[in-house]
Amino acid sequence: MSPLIHNILITIAGIIYVFSVVGIMDWFVKTKNFPQDISRKIVHISAGSWLIFWLFYDPTHWSKYLNIAPAFIWTVLLIIKGFTAKPDDEAVKTMTRTGDRRELLKGPLYFTLIMNLMGTVFMYQEVALTAIGLLGWGDGLAPVFGKRFGKHKFKILSEKSIEGSISFFIFGIFGASIFQFIILGEVNFVNIFYCSIIATIVEAASPKDLDNFLIPLSVLLFYFIM
Repeated sequence: MSPLIHNILITIAGIIYVFSVVGIMDWFVKTKNFPQDISRKIVHISAGSWLIFWLFYDPTHWSKYLNIAPAFIWTVLLIIKGFTAKPDDEAVKTMTRTGDRRELLKGPLYFTLIMNLMGTVFMYQEVALTAIGLLGWGDGLAPVFGKRFGKHKFKILSEKSIEGSISFFIFGIFGASIFQFIILGEVNFVNIFYCSIIATIVEAASPKDLDNFLIPLSVLLFYFIM
């Protein structure tokens, strides 16, 4: 099998994976009254975990960059849906906090743009695995734990909790470590630890809906400085 065909097949699998997650969570929200905030975060974590498909691409062929296809498709869809979607649209139900379609043009859109960047400029690089691990797992689970167990609130630019920040730090380290181990076969715990501290502070101080952009930016800056 040629590298091009091989990478196209992996890309199709990645597209099916990402769209299946959204479809499944939409079904749970509609039929099982599944909490919309948890559904949103499951999509968030699962979307970030798309980079595990990097493991299966042939890195010697240019078509490896097709890995961003799911993110690129969703970038276009989010822009369209952000302006035109109806309240019962699956993306609105699974990716927004309040059911307002305009939310799709904020956090979810920023997330897909970061995926596009990491899957092209930084594919297979440690910085991408660290950034997506922190963004996907750390930022994905911090609000869930913060909302349910966050008793010690604080506010810089938006309200957060100490419990949520601790969750971000712990699960961010977990996500970054898993991604580095799967893709690189080794884990740079020192860089992950420092990036987790920086990203936790950035997440705690971020304005609402901008953390999907500022968290990976802080990781990129750390790696560039180092």
